[in-house]
Amino acid sequence: MATTTYTVTGMTCGHCVSSVKEEVSEVTGVTGVEVDLATGLLTVQSDNPVEAGQISAAVEAAGYEVANRS
Repeated sequence: MATTTYTVTGMTCGHCVSSVKEEVSEVTGVTGVEVDLATGLLTVQSDNPVEAGQISAAVEAAGYEVANRS
């Protein structure tokens, strides 16, 4: 199992969190998504590593931006 954390900017409410979770959950290979509004942290779990570009594209589709990945 792989876990990767990203920082998402622009989220201001629970609806923002839901939008990001929904889009990222649809990325092939993702098995779990957690979003913390207060810190902007997006934690993605997957069976195998998922390309950062796919996660960034999903976040952008939700209307937000990935500031960095750790």
